[in-house]
Amino acid sequence: MDAQVGIGKAKQMGFGHAFKANFLGNAPEWYKATILVFLVLNPILMLTVGKYVTGWVLIVEFIFTLAMALKCYPLPAGGLLAIEAVVIGLTNPYTIYHEVETNLPVILLLMFMVAGIYFMKEGLVYLFSKVLTKIRSKIMLAFLFCIMGAFLSAFLDALTVTAVIIAVAFGFYNIFHKFASSHKILEKYDVNHDHIVDDTFREDLDQYRGFLRNLMMHGAVGTALGGATTLVGEPQNLLIGTIMEWHFAEFFFNSAPVSIPVLIVGLLTCITLEATKFWGYGYQLPDTVRKVMEDDVKAKDAKMDTRARVRLIIMALCGVLLIIALGLHLAEVGIIGLMIIILLTAFNGVIEEGKIGHAFEEALPFTALLVVFFAIVAVIHDQHLFAPIIQWVLNMEGQMQLVAFFAANGVLSAISDNVFVATVYMTETQKAFQAGGISLEQYEKMAVSINMGTNIPSVATPNGQAAFLFLLTSALAPLIRLSYLEMVKLALPYAIIMSATGLLATMYLL
Repeated sequence: MDAQVGIGKAKQMGFGHAFKANFLGNAPEWYKATILVFLVLNPILMLTVGKYVTGWVLIVEFIFTLAMALKCYPLPAGGLLAIEAVVIGLTNPYTIYHEVETNLPVILLLMFMVAGIYFMKEGLVYLFSKVLTKIRSKIMLAFLFCIMGAFLSAFLDALTVTAVIIAVAFGFYNIFHKFASSHKILEKYDVNHDHIVDDTFREDLDQYRGFLRNLMMHGAVGTALGGATTLVGEPQNLLIGTIMEWHFAEFFFNSAPVSIPVLIVGLLTCITLEATKFWGYGYQLPDTVRKVMEDDVKAKDAKMDTRARVRLIIMALCGVLLIIALGLHLAEVGIIGLMIIILLTAFNGVIEEGKIGHAFEEALPFTALLVVFFAIVAVIHDQHLFAPIIQWVLNMEGQMQLVAFFAANGVLSAISDNVFVATVYMTETQKAFQAGGISLEQYEKMAVSINMGTNIPSVATPNGQAAFLFLLTSALAPLIRLSYLEMVKLALPYAIIMSATGLLATMYLL
């Protein structure tokens, strides 16, 4: 009856009201009005204050769409801002295409590696469920997530590692949510629906969300800690290493005076936050949830037939192959991901197009959002928005120049793309070195400052690290109530302590 009334109202609705209702769908009215104000304001600013100021305003507007990711996925609103940037002349399609071309490995990674991890989800959840039920100390679990994120990111890449921990956490959440909803399921079960959760489990579910938020942030920060230490840990590391002609060992030892102290302090911060239950950390795994997880593991073990065991063995073998292929860099990460998809679907019997297509649902919206993000980066490039800061830092000398490089790269990476920031700074630094303006020793130290600056302070915001942005826009984030502001809040202690350590190490140890 209600549906029929709704259909009747929709038919009677005027064109203007229909357009208003359709524009950004179910987003709050104030959000829709804000985006419209942005779209009207930008051309006016272009005519009155010029491209430079309008470019900075556009960055703030885009960050707003990211901050409101739980109200409206950033792609539609952020995409409108990007289209307008092209229309009013802040950038052009050719620069955007160049940014996409430069970052093609990241796009391939998102398209294929994340889908590959999807086909390993069953095995990952099974493995980590056993770990979760065996380790009762939250401090130990948090440390394990952080150090494993760091170790794996040092040899693989942060996005792949983040995709793994997202898949694991999603699986964990789904197990308890389905159990808590079992008494009220009168319709098709949906993990996004909380109205079907039994009231007796709501408090446990909220506690469990906090527990998973903590683990996800420890793991995500761990990827930044480990990613900063090696040549292959982050895309900008490879860029810096290529320009400096550093091999794996050279990169590690040149960066070690800063990266190792930051790594140690970061891991100690993880332990301290959980031990003190400070700043939104310290959520414990409810006993009810632990019992459900233990029962789920036992039930799966009891029901597991030979085919299921073979599936898990195939997943394990593909996991080992994945680590070896990524560690030895046998191909681009995305190509390795495609290989994993092919092997897992072929040997585990996933041959229906619908089932294969479902694996790509998680990553493709974020891939599209990342291309929109590159359009904003193109505005930064074409309008030289960072040029004054770059020139100011290059005009400094000695250790203060290194500290300024670290700080400037950190601030700019927190609001932009750290690969873009590293590219701009390394290009300008290389020109200064080739012109004889700086010595080889200072040049090498500046490269380390750029590396650590783009990797560490950028954990302060989700847009600072691709792995953080992927986590924010994942299907998991709304389930565990991980908003933009919540991520900023939880990352803040890490960002302050790690950045301060990096600054001091740059000043006194580099």
